[in-house]
Amino acid sequence: MMKNALNPQEVFHWFARINQIPRPSKREEKMIAFLEAFGKERGLATKVDEAGNVCITKDATPGMENRKKVILQSHFDMVCEKRSDVDFDFDTDAIKTYVEGEWMKAEGTTLGADDGIGVAMQLAVLDAKDLVHGPIDCVFTRDEETGLTGAMGMKEGFMSGDYLINLDSEDEGILFVSCAGGARSCAEFPWHDTAVPENSFAFRIGVKGLTGGHSGDDIEKGRGNANKILVQFLLQQAVENDLRLADIQSGGLVNAIPREGWALCTVPWEKKEAVRISLNVFIHQVEEELSATEPNLELTMESADVPATVMEREEMMRMLKSLHAVANGVMAMSHEMEGLVETSSNLASIKKEGEKVTVRSSQRSSKTAARDRMISVWRVAMELGGATVSTGSAYPGWAFKSDNAIVRQVRESYVRLFQTEPLVKGIHAGLECGLFSEKYPQLQMVSMGPTMRGVHSPDERLHIPSVQKVWDLLLDVLEKVD
Repeated sequence: MMKNALNPQEVFHWFARINQIPRPSKREEKMIAFLEAFGKERGLATKVDEAGNVCITKDATPGMENRKKVILQSHFDMVCEKRSDVDFDFDTDAIKTYVEGEWMKAEGTTLGADDGIGVAMQLAVLDAKDLVHGPIDCVFTRDEETGLTGAMGMKEGFMSGDYLINLDSEDEGILFVSCAGGARSCAEFPWHDTAVPENSFAFRIGVKGLTGGHSGDDIEKGRGNANKILVQFLLQQAVENDLRLADIQSGGLVNAIPREGWALCTVPWEKKEAVRISLNVFIHQVEEELSATEPNLELTMESADVPATVMEREEMMRMLKSLHAVANGVMAMSHEMEGLVETSSNLASIKKEGEKVTVRSSQRSSKTAARDRMISVWRVAMELGGATVSTGSAYPGWAFKSDNAIVRQVRESYVRLFQTEPLVKGIHAGLECGLFSEKYPQLQMVSMGPTMRGVHSPDERLHIPSVQKVWDLLLDVLEKVD
């Protein structure tokens, strides 16, 4: 499948265009300027709010003025993850895409289809001259990936409509009607230097090759967490072979399952062979545990120059014990919706920063009480190890409502177009619909999108044929909704 033959052409045209525009979360100024100019150049009512959200309004086609108003919504920031051996600057460089079979991918980085493909569909709707539709607000939100700050900062009245179609889902053929709420937590462990014991051997232990993925949508897939693997080995060696820690840099973004990490360590010289033997045993154990989900897992050990200092031992032991003990992964499954994760936690990153170690995590649940309990479990585990803990603004879940006219319309259009029933489900990932349901309680909402895999990782890929199906579905809904 050649790149210039991608269909729908109008959608992939705009996707290629926005992938030329750097848009890391919290640094989306170029994208905001592009969207504002796009609307004004076409004579469409365009506004930007204080939070950086953009709303572009398109009037109904003649004869459709009395139809219910539809809000199309997506976020324009992207997760910026790359492979460690790739030279790429997300603040300046354009995403380089290529096609492999039926999939579009990026060269060593995240693709930006989450949620750039939703943005592209909105731009194609706004740019088209021949579509049939009622009145439309196209709303583009800022900073969904690292805090939902765009949706949180949106004032009531910024957008208006009867129905909202969120274009931030990743499974064609599934209509999402509820989502988890969540929060992001941070722990800071003190780091006090002490002299390296005499006759020490220094080495760097590394974890890489893990699949990673979305900390909500992929949490139930049994993938390895680089931080948990690394900490388990460090603690084991601290107990058995007097390991000391000189540096640790592991994991990445808070909403991604960590794929790789490393630590600089020392052990007494006479213990170095014992560590190598322990690592071989440990590798075998981890490979056996994760054989079905992590075929490319690597654990490496390389000798290094002896550092000047290491972390004070008792301080290190308390920290490693807390990180080893803290909950990670799926905590509970839903009793209301079969197969849906209810509650989870993701240990996202562990990084030495000067005289402290900063640890970041996320907690999610479709139940507010369970979310708050998970936050409390995290806090207690970290405080027992001597950390100072803070939790960012929690965001609400989106509760399922059975009487939902837009869901009915999307389902009817799907059956008529594709002669099969779509699935109607909840999702464990957070969607901005949860915040919209609080600020605009009258809105009836649905979330849909083309199939993506590996999101929030350099393996992110977009299923090209599914884009055409979602585009056809969207146009039919816009024409038929009343």
